[in-house]
Amino acid sequence: MRSAHVVRQDPEDPLAGLEVADLPQLEAPAGWVRVRVRAAALNHHDLWSLRGVGLSADRLPMILGTDAAGVTDDGREVIVHAVITSPGWTGEETLDPKRTLLSELHPGTLAEYVHVPVRNLVDKPAGWSFAEAACLPTAYLTAYRMLYGAAGLTPGQRVLIQGAGGGVATAAIVLARLGGIHVTVTSRDDAKLARARALGAHDAVASGTRIAPVDAVLETVGEATWAHSLRSLRPGGVIAVAGATSGPAPSADLNRVFFRSLRVIGTTMGTLAELAAVRDAMVAAGIRPVLDSVHDFTDDDAGTTAVRTAFSRLASGAAFGKVVLTR
Repeated sequence: MRSAHVVRQDPEDPLAGLEVADLPQLEAPAGWVRVRVRAAALNHHDLWSLRGVGLSADRLPMILGTDAAGVTDDGREVIVHAVITSPGWTGEETLDPKRTLLSELHPGTLAEYVHVPVRNLVDKPAGWSFAEAACLPTAYLTAYRMLYGAAGLTPGQRVLIQGAGGGVATAAIVLARLGGIHVTVTSRDDAKLARARALGAHDAVASGTRIAPVDAVLETVGEATWAHSLRSLRPGGVIAVAGATSGPAPSADLNRVFFRSLRVIGTTMGTLAELAAVRDAMVAAGIRPVLDSVHDFTDDDAGTTAVRTAFSRLASGAAFGKVVLTR
């Protein structure tokens, strides 16, 4: 089975350990189903795995990919929920201390087929492409939970989204506007700021710019933006943290946190019910995920080139929206 997988890990040159080759297809655990992958979106999680973060070397080679849309053996068109709970867990998926994502313990989605628990499937929206549907399980689910779960935003409130071009950031712009929220975004790239305005951001400013106080900040960047995030909050405001792509924050600035009664809430991914909810909200509003680029993962040299091009696009930081591989 042709797949994109990690064969070795390098913190400085993550793509050096990326290989596109045939691996044997493993037998599915009891109660799991097989999905023929039609599209898989890339995420920074894939780059972290290639760097050796969150994926132990004893699990290599590991097929990459958390996101997928495809077709089950009985013909159902589905979106895959990537959060895999431990056997016997009955609570909220994200609170299971032994939960994993696809490509951490179980093979991921950058292959012809992926196996998942039958409960980890929701129907693909009719009329959506598989490439569009594959964007939901990480970026759009994470953004939805950050906005409406962790931050608890309501219509008319104000949010700052750090880093205008990333998959979660572009998803958050779309979903915040859907909820009637005033959106400010930041970037160091003028072209990305212009695209963010076109996508619906009310204000798009250079990173670090002083802004009117906001009710919430969506933080996935970390070290490079943390101080600005804290300074931008109104008293009693909240930072929803779901990542740190530039590194961990250098200082929590606890004096500011307690003096202004700020809240910092960590959040990761979301539940199957939330995945269905964000899908239904977008369908009802007639909006689609933002695609940066789509690459054709064929079972030949051209497919290998497409995979490397897609990963290079993600790693470059130049993407605006989701980078997707299709089969």
